[in-house]
Amino acid sequence: MSWQLTDDVETFIATAGDFLQSRPVENTNLLTIVDTVRRRGRNAYGPGVPIFGWWSTPGGRVAGVLVQTPPHPVIFSQLPPRAVPAAVEALGGHVLPGANLTADAVDGFVAGWRNRTGVRTHIVRRTRLYRLAALTPPPAPPPGRACYAGAGDQGLLEGWLLAFHDEIGERRPDDPRGMIEDRLDHGGVLLWEDGGHPVSMAMRSLPAAGTVRVQIVYTPPVHRGRGYAGAVTVAATREALDAGVRDVVLNTDLANPTSNALYQRLGFRPVEDRVIVEFTT
Repeated sequence: MSWQLTDDVETFIATAGDFLQSRPVENTNLLTIVDTVRRRGRNAYGPGVPIFGWWSTPGGRVAGVLVQTPPHPVIFSQLPPRAVPAAVEALGGHVLPGANLTADAVDGFVAGWRNRTGVRTHIVRRTRLYRLAALTPPPAPPPGRACYAGAGDQGLLEGWLLAFHDEIGERRPDDPRGMIEDRLDHGGVLLWEDGGHPVSMAMRSLPAAGTVRVQIVYTPPVHRGRGYAGAVTVAATREALDAGVRDVVLNTDLANPTSNALYQRLGFRPVEDRVIVEFTT
């Protein structure tokens, strides 16, 4: 049993692609990251050389993976217990800004990494992955309608994207324009308009192994409390279902009870919890 690392996304996909697609709900974030690097190049998320890794059993079966796209934390799939301390050793020659692991594995990896490198660690965010069971729209939707964002909305979307990251305390994307353009290319941004003016947005990932993730649901503070976020989430979810995907998922910040309650009312059910930890010298 051992970890193997590479900086080549095609080698990673050839080896670990079947593992990723075997659990597309739990691996939704990893599938999106790998697809984005494959389509947009190794620096799609920022400068620096990415790391791709897989944990193999003695029989050669892949049973866990990791991906790190600098300057972002390394993100792990669900892992067998033995893979956690072994990951500390395998990544020992790298400088990591942080780690994103399932709640049952985070303490073991973080303690091992702290002991090995001497870094300080602190929890940035606790998240929950939800999967749609049965879509349950609000009984009284807000006024307005959903529509696809277009090139003319680029500036608005960039501003909202940056505001979203600032609000949740997450690093801003290095290339917000490129990120928005990538979403617009596949109709991946829905707006809710009221009175002809955009008041909320929801983005969605490209389908991966029959799964789409609704993400970056944002309503400017001045428009909150009117049901726009729920309405645009329902619209994005319906759009994905109409396209024929098997599962629709989303991630939430567990520190935000409002969004967690909203998504459960809309028919999403918990799948797994994760913890994002930052490392500092």
